[in-house]
Amino acid sequence: MAAERLVIIGGDAAGMSAASQARRMKGPEELEIVAFERGHFSSFSACGIPYWVSGDVPGRDALIARTPEEHRARSIDLRMRTEVTEIDVEGQRVRTRELPDGSGRDARSGPERDSKAGSGSGSTERWTSFDKLVVATGARPVRPPLPGIDAPGVHGVQTLDDGQALLDTLTGSGGGRAVVVGAGYIGVEMAEALLKRGYEVTVVHRDEEPMATLDPDMGRLVREAMTGMGITVVGGAAVSAIRTGGDGRARAVATDDAEYPADVVVLGIGVEPETGPARAAGLPVGAHGGLLTDRSMRVRGYENIWAGGDCVEVLDLISGAERHIALGTHANKHGQIIGANVAGGYATFPGVVGTAVSKVCELEIARTGLREKDAHRAGLQFVTATIESTNSAGYYPGAAPMTVKMLAERRTGRLLGAQIVGREGAAKRVDVAAVALTAGMSVEAMTMLDLGYAPPFSPVWDPVLVAARRATAVVRKAGA
Repeated sequence: MAAERLVIIGGDAAGMSAASQARRMKGPEELEIVAFERGHFSSFSACGIPYWVSGDVPGRDALIARTPEEHRARSIDLRMRTEVTEIDVEGQRVRTRELPDGSGRDARSGPERDSKAGSGSGSTERWTSFDKLVVATGARPVRPPLPGIDAPGVHGVQTLDDGQALLDTLTGSGGGRAVVVGAGYIGVEMAEALLKRGYEVTVVHRDEEPMATLDPDMGRLVREAMTGMGITVVGGAAVSAIRTGGDGRARAVATDDAEYPADVVVLGIGVEPETGPARAAGLPVGAHGGLLTDRSMRVRGYENIWAGGDCVEVLDLISGAERHIALGTHANKHGQIIGANVAGGYATFPGVVGTAVSKVCELEIARTGLREKDAHRAGLQFVTATIESTNSAGYYPGAAPMTVKMLAERRTGRLLGAQIVGREGAAKRVDVAAVALTAGMSVEAMTMLDLGYAPPFSPVWDPVLVAARRATAVVRKAGA
């Protein structure tokens, strides 16, 4: 009996985690695995690119978890520089084309399983059949159709190729002025990277405060800290064009009110799900453009198709809504679950609470759960509490400030969200709140959590517990 064929679209976190898990459960004689990746690299950490650019990570190879050759050694037929252009759901096949300078290879099985597309003898297009399909196409950077957006000197930072191109530009310019467009996670991380490389950095963004994943009052703390580091932060400014010089290279970023000179421009506007062929094939997508799956990561309405990673929407356990969150942590979990289910096992992905951390120089930034506007949108009545504390006992050398904000449901006191901005030791404290959210704890119950204490690591009352105590008091007052 012929082995089943699993086809995977995408060779990064979700796709190759699925391939690896399926291979652990089934050998090549039972399951043939063919994966297509249009880029030059597999299983790499896009989240590490800012730290490679800054010089904190010594080189590109440090960001690669497993090479194509390593995947192939485990009987996973990974074909690089090969793009899937069409999904034929009814015919259970995908159309691929080899990209220039690629190493895409012809299929290994017979013509009854694969066939060339088109009549030209030199055609690089091919149909590949599947018994089971995994869509793990990731996300693409938001790149608005602005004048000059494609000029030399304008860079995104989604792939290792993007990182290398940016480094080449930075090396060639030898310092100067850099403008980062966008002040989300990638924007602030790239601002730090450019600052470390000696650039004069301006961050231009359209929101009231940077880090729109935080409430504005917490975002203000980030802006003040960035300004103190020497970064110019321009908020409430929508970019209208990238100005170019006589050589065609980017020379400034223009808004409706001003121009900001630039020797290099970095786009950190965010990403959106990459679902082109899947959407064209009729697979269901949600309000944020991501594919919709059930808890087993199976595409809704399709028995033999799964999807995971940055191209899907996930359930928010607090609001009950679908969200698009592009994070490697989720992508790897999705891949593990998909691989188990494809191979005949059983696993589910329950959802997320929306935990994320970042940093800009010494400032650490964290959030989990709902912001105020998310809670309003979900129809929840809530209270907020904000406290200031320190990352260690106040008398311990090096104690640094930390601000914690909590949202709690007005009547029940159920924790709805937490945000933390501070210095060393601030960001990972959000994990306590993430666990409490997942467990459905009230802020009052949180006050008695048995957290670790010693003066170098925390005051007697950890800042998270201080915030929970304050939130408990606000809930009681609101109830009275």
